[in-house]
Amino acid sequence: MAEHPPRHLLIPFAGRGSPACRAALPALKLPNLESLLSRLSLADTDTQDESTRSPPHERALAKALGIAAADGCIPWAALEARQAGLAASDDTEGWGVVTLCNWQVGIDDVALGDPAAIEIDAAESAALLEVARPFFEEDGIALHASPTPGRWLARARIFDGLATASIDRAVGYPISQWSPLGDSARPLRRLQNEMQMLLYTQRVNDDRAARGVPPINSFWLSGTGALKGVTPTAPAPTVSDALRIAALRDDGMAWAEAWQALDAGAIASLLADYTRGADVTLTLCGDRAAQRYTVQQRGLARWAKSLFDRTRAATVLESL
Repeated sequence: MAEHPPRHLLIPFAGRGSPACRAALPALKLPNLESLLSRLSLADTDTQDESTRSPPHERALAKALGIAAADGCIPWAALEARQAGLAASDDTEGWGVVTLCNWQVGIDDVALGDPAAIEIDAAESAALLEVARPFFEEDGIALHASPTPGRWLARARIFDGLATASIDRAVGYPISQWSPLGDSARPLRRLQNEMQMLLYTQRVNDDRAARGVPPINSFWLSGTGALKGVTPTAPAPTVSDALRIAALRDDGMAWAEAWQALDAGAIASLLADYTRGADVTLTLCGDRAAQRYTVQQRGLARWAKSLFDRTRAATVLESL
């Protein structure tokens, strides 16, 4: 075992309840996943309804890292700030992720568009950060750039204990369904309204209109919380985002193609590591549940089980 370091692969959106992705499930051909599932044992299942602010893949990642937090309060921004050197190891203040986005105005509601579709570049992100910074500072919120364009880290006391929905939960849904509620979130809602008016006047959006890409007209806050001295106690698993965009857009054909590529790539690699004797873990996550599979039984009995108790991938993914 010592010659083969343990590997943990975590796959968000492995199951998806949206119509097109669900319709694509029965025809999925994932031989490597089925072979791997037949050799591993289900070690843990986390099932909750789809009203949780923290989706299953974020809960599973936090658990793998040894981070315990309430729903909507997994401190992703604080962890990233510490890793980037923006926060000291004993920092106790709250942090949040500010993601620039396009709010799609409909007849009856306003929906959150997928930030991956706005095609923002580093120069646009930097220009908007400088414009937005004074407005955030008026509410005691300090903004910091991140390596990802259109994504900022924000520090403020208000974020400690403020539950917010993951952007992976909110994309495609009315913002009213997932926006933070309560008096503590009132400054945030006002700031969103101010930013909508401010962004409307920016030349960045004039240039974007000329390019035919969606305007940046608001932001989404997520990943809120404070680490309060907590340090991750385990190595991070490898997280694959291969299915994310197709799943959020409910593009069943693209989701199925991405799954088949994942099966031929990362899943096949994990299966090969298992065959060589490595200690492998696979976590599959959907809208409601996360299932963690680990190596528990080897030898002839387990090999026989793999032949006669073949696990259908579609059945497992449908349960997520």
